[in-house]
Amino acid sequence: MSEIETVIAKRFRGFFPVIIDVETAGFNPQKDALLEIAAVTLALNDKNYWCIDEVMSKHVKPFEGANLEIASLEFTGIDPDHPFRKQIAVSESEALNEIFRVVRKKIKDNKCTRAVLVGHNSSFDLSFLNACVERNDIKRNPFHPFSTFDTVTLAGLVYGQTVLSRAAIAAGLQWDEKEAHSARYDAEQTALLFCEIINKCNEYLDIP
Repeated sequence: MSEIETVIAKRFRGFFPVIIDVETAGFNPQKDALLEIAAVTLALNDKNYWCIDEVMSKHVKPFEGANLEIASLEFTGIDPDHPFRKQIAVSESEALNEIFRVVRKKIKDNKCTRAVLVGHNSSFDLSFLNACVERNDIKRNPFHPFSTFDTVTLAGLVYGQTVLSRAAIAAGLQWDEKEAHSARYDAEQTALLFCEIINKCNEYLDIP
């Protein structure tokens, strides 16, 4: 076992943090469509700083009978019927199984026991993830069923900001409002914010 793998495995008692962001057609995970999902895995660089490792994102086809709230679609700017989107969108099962396959390998490679979801308002992302797992009868879900790391709380503690864009700017990160509200962009920004906070805390607490 390498030193880097040991650090990752020990930092969160065997949990491997994975940033997840979803874009949806509403707030009800049982009824409203999951339209985009992105996942970001983390690694340590040669200075033992947490950083982005791999980014995965999928456009997702609404499940059969899914509700599409107009207000949510206007907020995200997602058009489920856009021809380009229809060409690349995959089923919920295909999207999750592909992401889960990568996450399980990262867990194994880093000697961890399971993944823990990191999100901005993480309970929302986890509720849609869990509903999707149940709806598609996915058996090998690598994520803890209820524990999460919420960057709203962490950013509020460290920077006094809870909105993702404001927290990112307070952390010294770049923010492009035109790119916001896509699962991939928001997941990457959340990952950068999480890494900034963890690296800052590691230095303050003298955690290797």
